[in-house]
Amino acid sequence: MTFPVVGMVGGGQLARMTHEAGIPLGIKFKLLSDTPQDSAAQVVGDVVIGDYRDLDTLRDFARGCDVITFDHEQVPTEHLRALEADGIPVRPGPDALVHAQDKGVMRARLDAIGVPCPRHRIVTDVADVAAFAAEGLPEGAGGDGFPVILKTVRGGYDGKGVWFVRSLEDAAEPFRAGVPVLAEEKVDFVRELAANVVRSPHGQAVAYPVVESQQVDGVCDTVIAPAPCIAEEVALQAEELALRIAKELGVVGHLAVELFETHDGRILVNELAMRPHNSGHWTQDGAITSQFANHVRAVLDLPLGDPRPRAKWTVMANVLGGDFPDMYSAYLHCMARDPQLKIHMYGKDVKPGRKVGHVNTYGDDLDDVLDRARHAAGYLRGTITE
Repeated sequence: MTFPVVGMVGGGQLARMTHEAGIPLGIKFKLLSDTPQDSAAQVVGDVVIGDYRDLDTLRDFARGCDVITFDHEQVPTEHLRALEADGIPVRPGPDALVHAQDKGVMRARLDAIGVPCPRHRIVTDVADVAAFAAEGLPEGAGGDGFPVILKTVRGGYDGKGVWFVRSLEDAAEPFRAGVPVLAEEKVDFVRELAANVVRSPHGQAVAYPVVESQQVDGVCDTVIAPAPCIAEEVALQAEELALRIAKELGVVGHLAVELFETHDGRILVNELAMRPHNSGHWTQDGAITSQFANHVRAVLDLPLGDPRPRAKWTVMANVLGGDFPDMYSAYLHCMARDPQLKIHMYGKDVKPGRKVGHVNTYGDDLDDVLDRARHAAGYLRGTITE
């Protein structure tokens, strides 16, 4: 019996956990990684070390793969088109993935299909930023329209490539990178939500419960599934919106739609990610079928698994590096304190602020589940010592 080979471009923790999800199915993985020390390269058996930006490297890597997928969105779009022209299935394909690669392209397409977004446009220089800010002022209002958000259209993640601009004097920095800059209004939101869906090539799709994503310094800190106190109509709207975006853009695999919930009850699309996503890590232990398992099923066009939650509440807390590098020694305390705790470490060197793992907790009492997750993440990091 021959099992398919999934070619995964990118050796980070998302590739590591996707590979883990394929093991029970007997799915073979081939990995294109930057270094042998990358998170997934430590556990995948068939690893190619090379530069994903080089087309010849990609073509050599793709030989023997039944499908190509990704743990990041940085592969040049034209290279993906070349792989498709060679007859290699690429999922998600370049026509979809470009919307996660280029924020300007994403905003233009979402506008065209009627998806609610923050006010935005591409800006060319500091004076154009000032004009954009002023455009948002109500008629007759004073002030200059700041603050606004500036983003490089390509390459940003976890707060990188994003600037909170409070005044005209702060607006010059984003233009120094020499790439187009997208200006967006500063949304007055209640909280950030995420809608995670998975879609297969033949159009089957599933939606996970909408979650609340709590950020600290632009980095995801805690995810609560499902989002507490969310109105049923808002949750349904968010799920339907994510499913519609996946269909309209032709996404195959996992799609995360990051959302703002506003004070006046609207939801606005903030970002898109076409791969397994931090806001879906809770599904490893909290859903019948994880985002990673469903991503594998989708790219192979297998029937998708049940996305329903296993518990009333599941909380994911990221473990960030701090000044305490020996996290293994913290296992004794964490596991003894909470036998139901699930720890997921990525095999990364501990550096301050770096995502090196996450924990999942679940149960019927949200306050208890939150406390257990935050305590474990803090103890592993070294910010909690008892």
